[in-house]
Amino acid sequence: MPAIDHKPHAKGDYFVDYEEKVFEDVKALPGEKALVTFHTVAFEGSIGFVNLLQATRLQRKGYETTVLLYGPGVTLGLQRGFPTLGDEAFPGHLNQNNQLVKFMAEGGKVYACRFALQALYGHGEPSLIEGIRAIAPQDVLDLKLLHLRANAVIIDTWTL
Repeated sequence: MPAIDHKPHAKGDYFVDYEEKVFEDVKALPGEKALVTFHTVAFEGSIGFVNLLQATRLQRKGYETTVLLYGPGVTLGLQRGFPTLGDEAFPGHLNQNNQLVKFMAEGGKVYACRFALQALYGHGEPSLIEGIRAIAPQDVLDLKLLHLRANAVIIDTWTL
């Protein structure tokens, strides 16, 4: 067996260069918008949480940022907790809820499709996290078209 000729890695070591940034740090120009859409089931992978982080980052870069929850994406906006609402059953259990609340507190807007909310998942508007606005299913397309018209950054996420 070949000999190991370096010290073992230790807590606090870096495996990659965290200092180098390859591209300029883009900031929004006045009036620029962004839309992040979610057609994904909460907790069925990391994409819901990752795109909530992206939406927050876009907001912090100065984009007027909107999140659209539709189809199974409305499940991201539901109040959660166990054994009662707001209780975190295990560390990270409420990451998505907490990120949505933080995003809205920083000025982001969140919309949820009423059709998916009730017809698909059996929830009403009181089930949504405070601050999320329910919209008609016809508004889903119009919201996307309005952002296209504004030449907005659009991140669409679909998972099955």
